[in-house]
Amino acid sequence: MVVPSARRIPEATVARLPVYQRILLELVRAGTTTVSSDQLAEMARVNASKVRKDLSFLGSFGTRGSGYEAQFLLTQIDRELGLHGDWPVAIVGLGNLGRALANSQGFTSRGFRVAGLFDVEETLLGIEIGGVRVHHVDEFERVSAGDPPAIGVIATPASAAQDVANRMVKAGVGSVLNFAPRVLTVPPEVLLRYVDLSIELQVMSFYLSHRDSPGTAPAWSPLPHAVGLSSAEPG
Repeated sequence: MVVPSARRIPEATVARLPVYQRILLELVRAGTTTVSSDQLAEMARVNASKVRKDLSFLGSFGTRGSGYEAQFLLTQIDRELGLHGDWPVAIVGLGNLGRALANSQGFTSRGFRVAGLFDVEETLLGIEIGGVRVHHVDEFERVSAGDPPAIGVIATPASAAQDVANRMVKAGVGSVLNFAPRVLTVPPEVLLRYVDLSIELQVMSFYLSHRDSPGTAPAWSPLPHAVGLSSAEPG
């Protein structure tokens, strides 16, 4: 029996849940029925006690000595991540990155649905990408009113990113995922996350440069990082 936890789930745990979800999905597809915290820890590259602590925030459903029922645990993580919902996504900026996101099966699956595509390039306006018509960014508010996006994705040049963020906020978008290399300003009630590959490369450069330095952490990470400005809790 699952006993839901009333405790707030730490941000570090939330960041690890998609990693566990991806591992479990692959295990279930391969026919695995049970999985231990040690197995999850090895595949996620964290220690087993951290895995058990993370999963304890979801409820109490592991069996000592037997581990977790893989499909059931996957279902619980899906539920906690909200992957059974319908999350309309609007993408602004349809360069190589924006088009890749719009066409990505991984991006558009698990409840995430591309509901709007926007750009300023005349040659793109009116075409369809993945069955969704491209509109001019000036039409963002009008188009979004028909299918309000839960998540706005900014894949524009840095110079346009703040204007796009302002437009999204004005249209009532409550969550913004920013791929543009620029720090944005949004109201405190808007969830803002950053994905900046150049920052990730700089982090890897640090570890490569200090690989033999005493006390330097290993140069691997279990997480597909979203680099943000929100306060991270220790994990």
